[in-house]
Amino acid sequence: SIAVDIDGETVVDIWGGHADRAKTVPWGQNTIVNFFSCTKTLTALAALIAIDRGAIDPFAPVAKYWPEFAQNGKQDIEVRHLMAHTSGVSGWQVPFAIEDIYDWDKAVDHLARQEPWWAPGTASGYHAVNYGHLIGEVIRRATGKTLKGFVRDEIAAPLEADVQIGLGQADEHRTAEIIPPPPLPIELDALPPDSPAYKTFAGFPPDDNTAMIVETAGWRGADIGGVNGHGNARGLARALSPISLGGKA
Repeated sequence: SIAVDIDGETVVDIWGGHADRAKTVPWGQNTIVNFFSCTKTLTALAALIAIDRGAIDPFAPVAKYWPEFAQNGKQDIEVRHLMAHTSGVSGWQVPFAIEDIYDWDKAVDHLARQEPWWAPGTASGYHAVNYGHLIGEVIRRATGKTLKGFVRDEIAAPLEADVQIGLGQADEHRTAEIIPPPPLPIELDALPPDSPAYKTFAGFPPDDNTAMIVETAGWRGADIGGVNGHGNARGLARALSPISLGGKA
């Protein structure tokens, strides 16, 4: 699906292809799909809304809202470092299973206890899967709402945008299946084990089996603001349009 919005006017809204691997179900107007890292845009927007309302200070230490996060040299990491992928905490320190990601309290406690993998604020490293847990816990502590709840109530509902973190059972019938992506240009095992890139993906290797996990009930029911958002191009364009329209839609 492709959608283009110019100055608040939808000028392109098209879709095509198939919604299943067997190519028997056409992709429809309201087909949705797990859109992986596009979820991060909703997570960032949720944080920006909380910042705009004065609930969160982007220049404040994360520990102001989440005291446990100050452990092991993370006391000076600021909220903006999480949002900009510069915190040094770009993944979960293994051992940590994919299923552990579904348990919010266990996942954020794990992040709170580990050390940063580089000096916070000095370099950027993609927070591939844990982006939503880091920012989401700050949002939860500051506003009392879970990340998926905040996105639902403060973005999707008021804008009538067809996006959600996770997937409600009522929408499973219109959700497209996933085709695993081609292999990465470099094998994970070819990286030095102490490199941030290796550590980031060690608990969530980007392979065929991992791609299939996104169709399980555990994945769909979880709050993973880095990668398990669902929707389509129209929904994302609607949800994110206030950014390009000066705060309005």
